[in-house]
Amino acid sequence: MNIAIFGNGKMGKLISKLAIDKGHSILITTNSKQPAKDCDLSSIDVAIDFSLPNVAFDNISYAIENNTPIISGTTDWLERLEEVKEICLTKNGAFLYSSNFSLGMNIFFELNRTLAKLIKGKKYTASIEEIHHLNKLDSPSGTAVSLYNDMKDTLSKEIQITSKRISDEIGTHKINYSSKIDNIQMIHKAKTREGFALGALIAAEWIIDKKGVFSMKDIVKI
Repeated sequence: MNIAIFGNGKMGKLISKLAIDKGHSILITTNSKQPAKDCDLSSIDVAIDFSLPNVAFDNISYAIENNTPIISGTTDWLERLEEVKEICLTKNGAFLYSSNFSLGMNIFFELNRTLAKLIKGKKYTASIEEIHHLNKLDSPSGTAVSLYNDMKDTLSKEIQITSKRISDEIGTHKINYSSKIDNIQMIHKAKTREGFALGALIAAEWIIDKKGVFSMKDIVKI
């Protein structure tokens, strides 16, 4: 595949490395001096966006309008997600968004949804804790927001989110249900960023020749 990487931060660099190792070509890499809108996507099979929240919408819509499938893992821009979905459907494009591309985390999402259904109506207080590195821009994390939304949809009550920023922590998410008699807790802890990058690359390979709006659930078939 010929790939465009929108955003040249830690994730963009890691995805590029893994893609080249798998025999793909990185033809475009954008940054603040070379924005996506100035790039010719005519030779690109798929774009992968791990940019900044203030440019994510423009990057994604530009790819769709240029008939280029796009994968996005950028968070903290989702107030415009419905706009992107509408653009994608209108243009008959291909778009996949995930707050977290890790296979393990997507299994965790499913476990979280199932646990919330089991807890519903019982006397438990729900909370989420997320821990990331000091340079993470969004707080709470996009993954924590996804966990929250799944729980809120089922439980229909407030759920506290606590965010912590600690040194080089890659990413830990904890779900806690507390009652007067016990606690129920689930934890997902990422050991390296490679799981996120590999998941994004798998998604990019998967979306080729598809049309529509997708999520990681369409890929992992949980």
